[in-house]
Amino acid sequence: MAGRPRGVEDLVILRAAAEVMGRVGPAGLTLAAVAREVGLVPGTLVQRFGSKRGLVLALADQSVRDADALPERIRGEQGSALGALAALLAEWMAPMVSPETFAHHLAFLCMDLTDPELHERALAVHEAQRRAVGTLLTDAVATGELRATTDVEALTATVQAVTSGAGLIWALDRQGALVRRVRHELDAVLAPHIATPAPTA
Repeated sequence: MAGRPRGVEDLVILRAAAEVMGRVGPAGLTLAAVAREVGLVPGTLVQRFGSKRGLVLALADQSVRDADALPERIRGEQGSALGALAALLAEWMAPMVSPETFAHHLAFLCMDLTDPELHERALAVHEAQRRAVGTLLTDAVATGELRATTDVEALTATVQAVTSGAGLIWALDRQGALVRRVRHELDAVLAPHIATPAPTA
């Protein structure tokens, strides 16, 4: 019987690696832990990725691809640009199921900031997310959801800053779910820019 295509296997392993990262943080991420997650032996991962660093770099590359592909899928599933924006932010926040998980992902971000190869990929993810937010806000202006005078570039930067900040505050005060917190903050940021319906005769 033929094995699964290599690309599918790689994606399964990388998804498992992301799950392990969220549970154990940088110190606990090992090839053995990821191998157990997918029912393989560590040697298979060594053959595939070479080392733990190779696995982390492959996961970072996959994150860039996901950041580019996700917005189009989300937009196709939503009836409005602002609905798609809320769904997109929710999907980005979905892995942060607990403050501990958030802390583990934050620890990996700290690695990204000090490692040139990882920083390059983290920046690419950030820029892909910025493009996605900007595109959806532009769509919202074009469809009349947001005021025509909206400064999309400035609002895009604010949405990204508020989303990141909401995560940090939530990890500290631990009130409610992160996805709901981010949605509340998004609504507050967008409120002054929501287009007022024209009065009916």
